[in-house]
Amino acid sequence: MGPQKKCIDIITELGGIKDIDTAQQVFKVKMDAQNLGKLNRIQNPDVLKKIANATVLCEPDSVFIATGSEEDRQFIRELALKKGEESKLPMEGHTIHFDLKEEQGRIIDRTFYIYNEGEEVNSLALKKDRAEALEDIRDKMSGIMKGKIMMVGFYLRGPVGAPASNPALEISSSTYVMHSADILYRNVYADFDQEVEKLGHFYANIHSEGLNRPEDLPNARVYMDRSHLTTYSFNCTYAGNTLLMKKGNHRFSVDRSVYVNKGKQIAEHMFITGIEGPGGRITWMVGAAPSGCGKTTSAMAGDHFVGDDLAQLWIAEDGSVRSINPEIGIFGIVEDVNWEGDPYLMKCLRHPGTEVIWSNVLIDENETPQWTGNGEDPPPLKGVNFQGPWEQGMLDENGKEILMSHPNSRCTIASTALENYSDKNEDPQGVATRIITYSGRDSDTMPPVWVAKSPDEGVVIGACIVSAATATEVGASGVRRQPWANAPFTPGSLGEYMDAQFVFFNSDKIAADKRPILAGLNYFLSQEARGGSSAKLLGEKKDVKAWMAWLERRVHNEVDAIETSIGYIPRYEDLKKLFKERIDKKYPEGLYVKQFSLYIDSIVARIDLQIDAYGKEENIPGRLFDILKQQRNELMVLKEKYGPIVTPEQLQEK
Repeated sequence: MGPQKKCIDIITELGGIKDIDTAQQVFKVKMDAQNLGKLNRIQNPDVLKKIANATVLCEPDSVFIATGSEEDRQFIRELALKKGEESKLPMEGHTIHFDLKEEQGRIIDRTFYIYNEGEEVNSLALKKDRAEALEDIRDKMSGIMKGKIMMVGFYLRGPVGAPASNPALEISSSTYVMHSADILYRNVYADFDQEVEKLGHFYANIHSEGLNRPEDLPNARVYMDRSHLTTYSFNCTYAGNTLLMKKGNHRFSVDRSVYVNKGKQIAEHMFITGIEGPGGRITWMVGAAPSGCGKTTSAMAGDHFVGDDLAQLWIAEDGSVRSINPEIGIFGIVEDVNWEGDPYLMKCLRHPGTEVIWSNVLIDENETPQWTGNGEDPPPLKGVNFQGPWEQGMLDENGKEILMSHPNSRCTIASTALENYSDKNEDPQGVATRIITYSGRDSDTMPPVWVAKSPDEGVVIGACIVSAATATEVGASGVRRQPWANAPFTPGSLGEYMDAQFVFFNSDKIAADKRPILAGLNYFLSQEARGGSSAKLLGEKKDVKAWMAWLERRVHNEVDAIETSIGYIPRYEDLKKLFKERIDKKYPEGLYVKQFSLYIDSIVARIDLQIDAYGKEENIPGRLFDILKQQRNELMVLKEKYGPIVTPEQLQEK
């Protein structure tokens, strides 16, 4: 059961404003003539009442309307420096923001869906009863902006005119949040009313950093009200907890794809990139991966960059699957970003001309940002990072070395700064998507690339992502299931989400000659998992260009493949050619055999894990279990014939 609409809207209950006249009285008290004039362009009564109620609850000294003009953007930049939320760096347009050292990722233990009796809520998420959430928000947000300026921006998560875009209201006292919003999202102040009217909804996000002290973090919360499409965030500063147009609103978009637009749209945790093929054609690809597992690297590996994190997909009237990026910028992890693997991004970060907000990296003695894995020499000896003054060799209270930058250090830049940026990012028709991949930080089980034999098997690849935990979530560790890399952002039951995936990809509205292939992608295989002694990659990051090029040829039926129990895998001769063409690299056949042999015991253990875990969930479609059990049976037959490791040659023989 989806979210219920007939329930108390918390912000209306706490603010008490239910008519426009009263809202206008609030605005006259809190705004000067200039900002009142700017707000006059917004006429939608629900939008205005949302702003007024947030103002009454949070009690700011004044309200600033951010229109996206250069003058308004500059006001926010300068206020960020004045407040100390950011500091200037020597390179023009570069600033540094430090989050509290205890808040370097999403606070998953304090993030809740607001729950109504009888609703389905994802079993992997936390929920809180509406009445209890209301009291918590009243207690902790009342007057939280006293002495501060409330800033209000009018954004669109997607191009103007796109059928899958989502209008979003951003309300915050944090200049860092608003500065980031202006880089990452489209401020459509002039078009906001018409987009809300056309699309029939808008998201609202209300945030305050509070006093921004470590002792306030136990009282930090992120609440998502699915019924009224509103997020509440307070006593926190990390962008993943505060800039809720990103993952907070993504959750609402996922909800709408399951309960409002089922079979028509899906909202995914995916990059979007274009791959050049023979004859100058461009084939568009989207790919899911958990945060910190290579989405940005994969997006950059394409020839035409659209997005690195989120995607809205729909079935167009011409029978194609179309994709748009809700964002226009990158909030990217910088650990291991270097010239070898990420030249486009490095040019933006190291050369003048790009506005960059750095977060939680080391600022060395020369006031230059430094981070782990940048591959530059000489390494810095001292500086300031997320935990304060730093020197090489410093240890924490547990005797563990303090790295120069936090593993979740970030850079925020506009996508237009990238050399391979595609202006398709602003096309309301989106890009015709032919390749869909699913991947995780999988060091020991699956091959680098394989293609599902049917849409159903493709949905199962997405459902069965398993990945090592990354630094994007506070307190997370170990190897975990990461269904579609989207489960942390799926409000309802996984069963209903899965059913929506089956319905979408099997839709008879998708034209046969435009149907995408669904595939697995994994460039995190380690040497030790294939008989070596090192935990290093069995290959290099840039090899993903070859895997993606093979998928591009495969969807156009230009390369054959080896059929296996888990799907189609590449032939050696095709990969050898593509490695040379795409990255000018030799690809030894011995390496191919290591990467594409099926390690039966590992794959079967992974299947058993999924069958057991999904068996405990409600409403899981039966075809998931049918496919997994069939794959398991076929793998066991292979093992009986060839042993626990089955080579591509043996698979071809079969």
